[in-house]
Amino acid sequence: MQEQGAFMKLNCDLGESYGVWKMGQDDLVMPHIDMANVACGFHAGDPHVINKTLKLAKQFNTEVGAHPSYPDSLGFGRRSIKCSATEIIDLMLYQIAALDGMAKSQGITISYVKPHGALYNDMMANSDIFEAILQAMNQYYRPLKLMILATADAEDRKIKASSYGVELIFEAFADRRYTAQGALAPRSQKGSVLDRKSTLEQVESLVNNGHVICDTGATIAIQADTICVHGDNEEAIELVEQIRSLCLKK
Repeated sequence: MQEQGAFMKLNCDLGESYGVWKMGQDDLVMPHIDMANVACGFHAGDPHVINKTLKLAKQFNTEVGAHPSYPDSLGFGRRSIKCSATEIIDLMLYQIAALDGMAKSQGITISYVKPHGALYNDMMANSDIFEAILQAMNQYYRPLKLMILATADAEDRKIKASSYGVELIFEAFADRRYTAQGALAPRSQKGSVLDRKSTLEQVESLVNNGHVICDTGATIAIQADTICVHGDNEEAIELVEQIRSLCLKK
């Protein structure tokens, strides 16, 4: 994980448009990030959007990862779907392989996987789902890293992942309030999404001290390799630029 005060990479979920429906400002945010989590078609994205996003990532020399989800296009992948371990393994392999193949056609080699939405949340809350995802990563024909939330049990997760030959990338969120347990406060909770001022304060604390202020007001340690940002609109792009400046400070 990142040492305190070191350069912190920014990652962003991209390629989530579909047909005539547009999601995000991918062309505006790509120049300001280091890692693009590209949707694989199950929650968003289509072949044209995926290909366009990959070309954009190549243009700005952005690292690319697969962003798989439950098969939930109607719910944008935000609804938990009861799946067996075998089903999770298969849906992971299918989506990773699809993006990997399209990326190779662009001369890009994807390097990591970050599950999306409910699959991400379930992975962090349910050890069986986390293990199924690790099994999928282990079965893939070449090594890929797995991006997960940086929490207090990070070392235990590293040990578990290592048993499957999987290296972890730990991420923090720029604009989300944390609980005292180091998890993200649910969106239904008041104040769970931070305003601009609080977001910048949290990023500065993460980069310089490896700390965040949780929902109880206490300070907790969050050691992360990367910070997740969003490029949903022009105001968000301006915020990403400011976050980028903070992350470049030594």
